[in-house]
Amino acid sequence: MLRAVVHPASVQDRDGLAAVLDRRARRRFPLIEVVFADQGYQGPKAAAAVARSGTWRLEIVRRDPGQKGFAVLPMRWVVERTLSWLRRNRRLAKDLEHLTRSAEAMISLAMIKLMLRRLCSK
Repeated sequence: MLRAVVHPASVQDRDGLAAVLDRRARRRFPLIEVVFADQGYQGPKAAAAVARSGTWRLEIVRRDPGQKGFAVLPMRWVVERTLSWLRRNRRLAKDLEHLTRSAEAMISLAMIKLMLRRLCSK
């Protein structure tokens, strides 16, 4: 997991992108070249946040113009699958945390649990 930031529902995801993609994240993950995002991250704010973080490129994953109904989009599927795995944890199934740092800690613990299970199963 790159980083998780919990913010109020009144903040759009694209506006909160700068908190996730800061210089600290860039130093921790120097091999990342492309940041994939859905169409909700289009616009100058998201592009500026990625540009400020270093040499990362923002690539918007778009649906085919003629597509009707549901279709799996390759890069978005990874994110949706990860969110589904996180929601298997009881504390993350509903938003019951009063403090954002508690919610961020629960997300980190859930990812640690997921990665430990994968490492120990081999």
